[in-house]
Amino acid sequence: MVNGRELIRKLEERGIYVRSASYPGVAEEAGFAYKDIDEVVEAAKLAGISLPVAKLVPLGNVKG
Repeated sequence: MVNGRELIRKLEERGIYVRSASYPGVAEEAGFAYKDIDEVVEAAKLAGISLPVAKLVPLGNVKG
């Protein structure tokens, strides 16, 4: 189980700032809840359903 308050603290230590209406909302978006994007892109390439052409780095994220 992820503690939203603790997750925010750890992210801020890395220079990632989070603003949310609730700590549970932050917890459900914890990074480990997602697949590694490089692995997903490689799998799609190997399956012949896509061709990577660029890699984007997010500067921000808005949910809601």
